[in-house]
Amino acid sequence: MKTHLKKLQRFFLITAAAVCLSGTAAQADVATRIKDVVEFEGVRDNMLVGYGLAVGLNGTGDTLTNSPFTQQSIIGMLERLGVNVRDESMTTKNIAAVMVTASLPPFTNQGTHIDVTVSTLGDAKSLQGGTLLVTPLLGADGQVYAVAQGPLSVAGFSAKGDAGSVTQNIPTAGRISSGAIVEREIPFELAGMTSTRLSLRNPDFTTARRIASAINDHLKFQAASAQNPASVELKIPPGYQAGMVNLITDIEQLKIQPDQMARIVIDERSGVIVMGSDVHISTVALAQGNLTIRITETPQVSQPQAFAQTGTTTVVPRSDIQVETGSDKKIAMLPEGVSLQDLVSSLNALGVGPRDIITILQSIKAAGALQAEIQVM
Repeated sequence: MKTHLKKLQRFFLITAAAVCLSGTAAQADVATRIKDVVEFEGVRDNMLVGYGLAVGLNGTGDTLTNSPFTQQSIIGMLERLGVNVRDESMTTKNIAAVMVTASLPPFTNQGTHIDVTVSTLGDAKSLQGGTLLVTPLLGADGQVYAVAQGPLSVAGFSAKGDAGSVTQNIPTAGRISSGAIVEREIPFELAGMTSTRLSLRNPDFTTARRIASAINDHLKFQAASAQNPASVELKIPPGYQAGMVNLITDIEQLKIQPDQMARIVIDERSGVIVMGSDVHISTVALAQGNLTIRITETPQVSQPQAFAQTGTTTVVPRSDIQVETGSDKKIAMLPEGVSLQDLVSSLNALGVGPRDIITILQSIKAAGALQAEIQVM
């Protein structure tokens, strides 16, 4: 009997431990790394832009009469190469003026290759098979930070006939993988800094405080402080000799639980609705019905009998009008504190679509029963 009781006790202990471990694992799965919710001050991309020419197009380039900037660019390029065509008439359709854009990642060294995106500027039909000529890429300060050149990769295509045409994706935009070489580095001395700021991607007071607490608990020093919902100041603790780079490496893997205000995002153009998990509503009664008027025209033809001496053929109109007021719809009672899942289930039970749900949510908000922010895109 005692042996049986010991086995039962051991079974319950193992079960309790498994439940605790599963709960801990669930909490760990919900937690998010600091590096996934913040951006470090100064560690950012820089936008580059340039103007160039794409050549080698199979008759799908710019029409020079409609794109004078393309003709001027061709004349200027050929003059730099020792060819004078200023007084000549050109009708080529194998060249297109393009805008080249790229993103220069932080701490990119000179000589590194980056991707570029090429888009037409004139009336070119497609960049398929084209090659971008040497194009300097400028930063916001007007300095050249990279130079792009290479064959274009275009995902779309366009084909046209006498009676129709087919276009897939966007043939007037292409990409060159590793098509630009970095010529100038952007100076930024992160290693020599004694303090920096962490910028929250989604500003929130609670999240900022949790980040600061997680960092301070890990370092055993008050090195981080939440300044506002969007930023946390981080200082190197006294005696920490590893520098700012190692300090960021130590803290970016720490797990925290982000917190966000209850928000509903609505895109009325596409009918997309995204609701956060903390969305709740107060007690409210909800009903939804549509007024539908359907008119069907079935005209009938009236004509005289065969071999009749008099009479004419006449079209007699026949209209069938049906009105549906949604009388079969029922009113739903949503109790106070209903969760997001209950709200969605209730709306689905009413048989309403996304467009009607948008109107219902806005009406509940207007009634003061929706405890969340509605953001319309």
